[in-house]
Amino acid sequence: MKRRHLLTASTALLASPLGMPFLSARAADTPGVTATEIKIGHTIAYSGPASAYGVIGKTHTAFWNVVNEQGGVAGRKINFISLDDGYTPSKTVEQVRRLVEQDQVALLFNTLGTPTNSAIQRYVNQKKVPHLFLATGADKWGDYEHFPWTMGYQPSYRTEAQIYTKYMLQQKPDSKIAILYQNDDFGKDYPAGVKDVLGDKYDAKTVLASYETTDATIDSQITSLQASGAEVLLVAAIPKFAAQAIKKVHDLGWKPLFVLTNVSNSVGAVITPAGSENALGIITTIYMKDPTDHHWDDDAGMKEWRDFMAKNMPGADLTDLGHVYAYGVATTMLKTLRQCGQDCSRENIMKQAADLKNVEVPVLLPGIKVNTSPTNFHPLKAMQLVKWDGKTWAPFGDIIQGV
Repeated sequence: MKRRHLLTASTALLASPLGMPFLSARAADTPGVTATEIKIGHTIAYSGPASAYGVIGKTHTAFWNVVNEQGGVAGRKINFISLDDGYTPSKTVEQVRRLVEQDQVALLFNTLGTPTNSAIQRYVNQKKVPHLFLATGADKWGDYEHFPWTMGYQPSYRTEAQIYTKYMLQQKPDSKIAILYQNDDFGKDYPAGVKDVLGDKYDAKTVLASYETTDATIDSQITSLQASGAEVLLVAAIPKFAAQAIKKVHDLGWKPLFVLTNVSNSVGAVITPAGSENALGIITTIYMKDPTDHHWDDDAGMKEWRDFMAKNMPGADLTDLGHVYAYGVATTMLKTLRQCGQDCSRENIMKQAADLKNVEVPVLLPGIKVNTSPTNFHPLKAMQLVKWDGKTWAPFGDIIQGV
């Protein structure tokens, strides 16, 4: 089979299957787990304002297909069920109820969005369904005490905002900071992170504007922020609105120190639509290897990813960081499942997810590893500051470790 060597030994995850496993009584009682199958549920925006993220779900589907071609996980094939929620919380509730009650999945994996995951968090915890490696960096996904079945993945938005604020203060210590944020738990983590650093100076040094995902544009918000006299701009927006912000700032002739959330730093999904030249000098953070950075052309991990893409997703936009992200988080999920051995009960899946030690993921920056524990539900905590130079995100400074 042509693709059987696709996910290389560097991940140490796809060793020869162990053969047909002995199914324990606990696993037999777990919905979505049989002697031959594990059902994994997933929701994402294939439509709606956040549809740019749909490539993540498509990459996951291709990833699990390859896993199945190589024998699955301990003899069990992965039945990956990915549903469109349009980035609409009420639709997410509907689709997740279907996955849990009708499809009876063993777990939920990488469900996308802060408002959407907020809508299902209590439900899945009441049902005791593993809710793993969410595609959102809201700080609250690390609340292991109140939501022991929910675990984040990417670095916390609040930590990210703290890092930006320290940088902004170094560069423009006396300037007012304008913040455009999405009016939900995703966006609100950024003003909170800024306030963590500014303390009692926060009210005097910041001016805020929010938007709803149902808004057509954010032009008026950007215009009002410029009128405030701010010389620093932090944009906490999903790709559609991030691209709009970049264009509007350019059209206004505004020249702030421009900082952009890392959930919207995809070249293919944001920078190219906004105009590469319009984004010059923008600052963001990364924790993954950028496919547009030629520094990684000969990197073993990125060669592994490119091989996967060429064989399984021909014609896909290789500048879209969503594909890289999906490959990395799916690799982490695969590591967790393999760590479960024969016991794929929901309890053991969560136990193993909370016991990942220095896991190396091929597409993460060197020095950044996945670590979890029963009291650490933030698998990734380190980031690198980068600046858009017209062709790629150019890194500067050291890897910054969050708390």
